[in-house]
Parts: sequence; C-alpha cells; structure tokens
Amino acid sequence: MSDVEAHITGTVWKVEVKVGDTVSEGDTVVILESMKMEMPVEAEEPGTVKEILCAEGQAVNEGDALVILE
Repeated sequence: MSDVEAHITGTVWKVEVKVGDTVSEGDTVVILESMKMEMPVEAEEPGTVKEILCAEGQAVNEGDALVILE
C-alpha cells in the first residue's frame, strides 16, 4: 500500500478518483488550490484506490495523506 500525499498546503478543490478506481503512475487523483492556483496531485505508482482521506473544500497541509492505494 502507498499514500498519495499533498505536496503543498492548500484546499482540496476536486477529488478526481473514487474508491475502487485503478490509477497509473502520473494520474491526477486530487487537485489542490493554493494562492488561487490549481495544483494536481499525481499518483507516484500504479494501484487501486482503497481509501480517500480528504473531501472537497477541506484544508490540508504539506505531507498529509490524501488517498491510499493498494
């Protein structure tokens, strides 16, 4: 299992995946908004979405786990 983590502090603008989705390395799983800029958070390895740990509109800090892949 691996965590997809926030690379910046910001607000979750959009969750692009749902539990059970299969993702490839480089696929966008969440879009964060910080300082009026949208920043995609990408999967660093392929896997299946096991759990989503964030919600749209939620504030997150750099390093927070957003999605768990298995």
